[in-house]
Amino acid sequence: MPLPRTMTAVEITEPGGPEVLKPTTRDVPTPGHGQILIKVAYAGVNRPDALQRAGAYAPPPGASDLPGLEASGEIIALGDGVTDWAVGDTVCALLPGGGYAEYVATPAAHALPVPLGIGLKEAACLPETYFTVWTNVFMRGGLAAGERFLVHGGSSGIGTTAIQLAAHFGARVFATAGTADKCRVCTELGAERAINYRDEDFVEILRAEGGANLILDMVGGDYIPRNVKALADDGRLVQIAFLSGPKAELNFAQVMARRLTITGSTLRPQSDAAKARIAEGLRDHVWPLLEAGTVAPVMDSEYPLAEAAKAHARMETSDHIGKIVLKVG
Repeated sequence: MPLPRTMTAVEITEPGGPEVLKPTTRDVPTPGHGQILIKVAYAGVNRPDALQRAGAYAPPPGASDLPGLEASGEIIALGDGVTDWAVGDTVCALLPGGGYAEYVATPAAHALPVPLGIGLKEAACLPETYFTVWTNVFMRGGLAAGERFLVHGGSSGIGTTAIQLAAHFGARVFATAGTADKCRVCTELGAERAINYRDEDFVEILRAEGGANLILDMVGGDYIPRNVKALADDGRLVQIAFLSGPKAELNFAQVMARRLTITGSTLRPQSDAAKARIAEGLRDHVWPLLEAGTVAPVMDSEYPLAEAAKAHARMETSDHIGKIVLKVG
C-alpha cells in the first residue's frame, strides 16, 4: 500500500505557552540511511517538549522542528542499510523530534521492540524516560546495590522509572514529592522513604542516614548546594534538568574535601552512536524486567493529538503522576 504524501501533525507556531501548539499538515518524512519510518500510534509528552515550545530547547541540526521525543507504532518503511527490523514490526523509539505527527523517521538503532505484555500506549512512554534514567543513574551515576539513592520529583515520569529500577537493582531509594498522594505512589513503587519537600528537609533526612551516595536532580537552582550537603563522602550528583534554574552559589571546598562528583547530561544532543549504546543496555538489562512485569510505566492521562495543548497544560500544572501521552493513530 503506497504511503500518503501528507500527514497531520502538531507544530509550534511561535515560542510561547501551550496555546501555540496547533494542528498542521506536513509532508510524510522519508527515512534516510539507517533510519526507519514509524506510523505513530502514541507519542509521549515530556518536559523537553515544553521547553522547545517555549523557545528554550532548539532541535539539533537536521532534526524535525516538530515536538515529540518518543513514540510507539508500526514500522512501515526502511531506509537503506537497515537490516535489524522489518516492515510490520511494532516498536517504541527515541526520536530526534517529530513525534507529534502521524509518521516519524528515526535511527533504527534507537528503536526497541514493544515489550511482551505491554500495549502501544504504555510503550510510547518508555524511550525518553528509560533512556534518561539508564544512562544517568546506572551508566553515568554508577548506582550499585546497597547504596543510598535520592531522586527528586519522584512522581514524575523520570522519578517513577528511577525508583523502580533503583529498587530492583538493590539500592535504598529515597524520593522527594510535593503531596501526600505523590509520596504514597513513590513508596508503593519501591522508595524506602518519600519526603514531602513542603514539610520536610531532604538534607536532614539523608544526612541522618549517612548521606546519599547518588542523587538524580532535575530541579537545580537552590537545590544544587543542598544536594551537595545531602551527599555522603565520595557521593555523586547527576543533574539532568533545571526546573528552578541552572545557576547557584556553591562552595567547592567541600567538593574537594569530601571527594564529591558533580556531573550531568542531556539526552537529545548526544550522538546517534551514544544513544544506540543506551538502547543496547536497555534491551539487555531492562526489557526483560518490563516483560516480566517487574517494572512498568506509570500512566497519568491520554489526549488526542489535536489536543496537545491540553496535554502540555496538564504537564505544566505538575499535578500529574507518571506519564502523559497523545493518541495519534
